[in-house]
Amino acid sequence: MPESRHKYAEELRQLEERTLGGLDLVSETLARALEVVQHRDMELAEMVIADDDRIDGRYLEVHQSILTLLATQAPVATDLRLISALLHLIKSIERMGDQCVNIAKLVPLSGHEPPVDDRMLRDVITMGKQVLSMLSQAKQAFAGRDVELAKDLVRGDDVVDNLNRQCFRLAVEIGDTEDAREWATGMLLIARAIERMGDNAVDIGEQTAFVVTGLFREFEDASHPQQPVRS
Repeated sequence: MPESRHKYAEELRQLEERTLGGLDLVSETLARALEVVQHRDMELAEMVIADDDRIDGRYLEVHQSILTLLATQAPVATDLRLISALLHLIKSIERMGDQCVNIAKLVPLSGHEPPVDDRMLRDVITMGKQVLSMLSQAKQAFAGRDVELAKDLVRGDDVVDNLNRQCFRLAVEIGDTEDAREWATGMLLIARAIERMGDNAVDIGEQTAFVVTGLFREFEDASHPQQPVRS
């Protein structure tokens, strides 16, 4: 392999490594955000919000590096698939960072001593832990080009979706006072943010399949979310 192409291959490898490292940043931030929700730690909430600068910085770094690579090299078809997927991944990572910020900002809005419902709090925390597991799985699937592991993300996302619906039912049940409705509404918004992160993890799985097969296909039919699309 000519030295220039060897250097290009190494740059592409490092680019993928930096992109997947962004998932680690998101996981760290989400874990902190869940602690904020569980313990109402306002100091930690500020740290979660500040952490978004790191995730945004990673997004800008990877995005610019990809543009530079495209401008200075001539990627072949397989490499173009990978580059396209990395662009998609880093954007999903940036969005997940924003969702963590949304979670941290929502917690103080429910008052100093909100009427916490332990069932709803437990479901929201369980949702978050499930998404943390999905992020680890998505990273492993992409790094290993494991399409079956990527498709399995749908199973985890179904758990998150079911818990999100359960949170809505609980919010209706417990919202019999103004304070309870305010707290439940905030928790619903937090659950929605976590649910979207689950969707982002599935998106990364879909990009894994795209890199391997050259075909893009959603794992779930949006009109029938409980029925995975199987190849």
